[in-house]
Amino acid sequence: MSVIGIDLGGTKVSAAVFSECGNVQKRDMRLLDGRTGYAVGELVVEMMKSLAAQYTITGAGICVPGIVYSKKGTVWAPNIPGWEDFPLKKYISDVIGSSKANIAIESDRTCYILGEKWRGAAKDCTDAIYIAVGTGIGAGILIDGRVLHGANDIVGATGWMALENPYNKEFDQCGCFETYASGNGIGYQAGKELRALKETVGSKKFSEIKSALRDKPVESVTSHDVFASYPSDPVAVKVLSKAVQMWGMGAANLVSLFDPQKIIFGGGVFGPAVQFIPQIYNEACKWGQPISMKSVKFCASEVQSDAALLGAAYLVLGKEFI
Repeated sequence: MSVIGIDLGGTKVSAAVFSECGNVQKRDMRLLDGRTGYAVGELVVEMMKSLAAQYTITGAGICVPGIVYSKKGTVWAPNIPGWEDFPLKKYISDVIGSSKANIAIESDRTCYILGEKWRGAAKDCTDAIYIAVGTGIGAGILIDGRVLHGANDIVGATGWMALENPYNKEFDQCGCFETYASGNGIGYQAGKELRALKETVGSKKFSEIKSALRDKPVESVTSHDVFASYPSDPVAVKVLSKAVQMWGMGAANLVSLFDPQKIIFGGGVFGPAVQFIPQIYNEACKWGQPISMKSVKFCASEVQSDAALLGAAYLVLGKEFI
């Protein structure tokens, strides 16, 4: 028995065929190339048909970067224009025929923790939280052996955690946590620090500062640049120190609320931010419930970029955690 896992992103679609024990049999990746609305759905179906022609497929799981409204059967993906309330499951079923395959769709947060539960760091856990730090920040939450969804299927929107006072209008767009500690947030904070430094010392002195970050146009600084400049660049040190503080506070809040066995860090930023996990734990210990903090383990994802694909495939292999 083989199943397809599909990971939808804002710029590409990744897909893989998995055996029932989680081994990858085939991979595919296509760029969205500006597709919107139903054209993205067409690309997903095209990839499913291509893989199904090569293997006996019993179902497909799809990971969506946004919200899957289980009651309405629609999805919202902010990075895909035309997917504000898109009937993805119905569209796929209508095209391929509902009797031909089992189609399951969940949010990326749910898929991350399921992928880690199936083949990664949460294998032996009944209670674990996957904090995904990439362009944004979200969390997949497994408690008492079940993935949490909430009344509106929005559980895990941790980018909106309130971690600083007073409120800043910068938080309007994506929340406090995300503004400081997501991939986009880290790049934004570095650019902000560089602009402030330039205003303080003047353009001439600013041009004389030996800094890898200073050598880039301020508006184009990314989190990748910040990590590449660490620890030699003082701006990178300042921005990442703040991010570590925020990751620690955010994780501490989750530990105090849910008492998990593990906090698992993944996503593109973890990656290079894995080096900070011991510091993040130490920061979290200042804020978190002390008994829970002594028993929880902070660790990196064991399946990394495959977490979403694995979780999507698992949607059609085992329903006991959903």
